[in-house]
Amino acid sequence: MKNDEAHIIHRILEGETSLYEYFLDKYSQQVFVLIVRIVENQEDAEELTQDTFLKAFEHLSSFKAESSFSTWIYRIAYNTAISATRKKKYDIFAMDDTLLANISDQQVDNALNDEGEEQIRKLNNAINKLDTDERALITLFYDEEKSISEAALILGLTESNAKVKLHRIRKKLYVLITQEE
Repeated sequence: MKNDEAHIIHRILEGETSLYEYFLDKYSQQVFVLIVRIVENQEDAEELTQDTFLKAFEHLSSFKAESSFSTWIYRIAYNTAISATRKKKYDIFAMDDTLLANISDQQVDNALNDEGEEQIRKLNNAINKLDTDERALITLFYDEEKSISEAALILGLTESNAKVKLHRIRKKLYVLITQEE
């Protein structure tokens, strides 16, 4: 964690609560993007983003700086969003493991690296069909450019499990994109 953030947290805990605005300004948009990807509803995501920052503020004294503040707030955001989605029933898209095993990494790379407008539309449609944990992982890794180890920490996974899940998600996206054609 950056020394300036540690200093700001210390000052907030000493009573200068207005300094918490620094964290709101710095991380609210990123937290919102993660949450909206999970809950798929902008209004819910706005409310859950506020809940996330309120929880973080209320528990700021428990922040131990074992990870960065951004990792800590992402973990709170992820848990908040997942809790909200568990309250709602979602149709989870399931896919046969044998189908995924027969897809080469080269096929996946070619399809997912195509930056054409139509392909991006198909990719966004495919992402919306993934379950919440899968959307969270690809959002953290690709959109927020978190490392595998940081995404794993945020999602409560081992690093190797995060790598396997990411590999599987990419194959699922390939299948979903090609089914739309």
